[in-house]
Amino acid sequence: MPFANFKVPADTLTDKQKELIIARTTDLYAEIYGERARATTLVLVEEVPDGGWGIGGDVLTLAKIQQPPQT
Repeated sequence: MPFANFKVPADTLTDKQKELIIARTTDLYAEIYGERARATTLVLVEEVPDGGWGIGGDVLTLAKIQQPPQT
């Protein structure tokens, strides 16, 4: 069974955007593995609370993610 797990910042996607992630991911797996994979493809969109993750030892918040890149 193909499986994809997307972890996203909480409250940043609409229900429609989550549906789009699920539909397009399922389409991609079906394209790669054939239509037989569509019925068993599992896509999970998990919302991570603000400050609930980090990179390189630094806690990430939505405010940090939305900051423009430093030059």
